[in-house]
Amino acid sequence: MLIIDSKDCENIDKALKKYKKKYEKSRTLNQLRDRQSFTKPSIRHRTMVLKAIYKAKLEAGTIE
Repeated sequence: MLIIDSKDCENIDKALKKYKKKYEKSRTLNQLRDRQSFTKPSIRHRTMVLKAIYKAKLEAGTIE
C-alpha cells in the first residue's frame, strides 16, 4: 500500500503527482503483469541471454 504524506495547504494536484511517482518507483504494475502468467525458468533465462546478446551487439555497433 502506498501512503503519501500531504500537508493541509498542499494542492491535490501535487499530491497526485507524488503518488504517481511513488507508484512508478515501486514497480507495482510490472509485478502484476509478471504474476498474470507463469513462465518457465528456462524460458526466462533464454530471454535474459538474448537481451544480453542484443545489448552487446548494440555496444559493438553491429546493430543500429
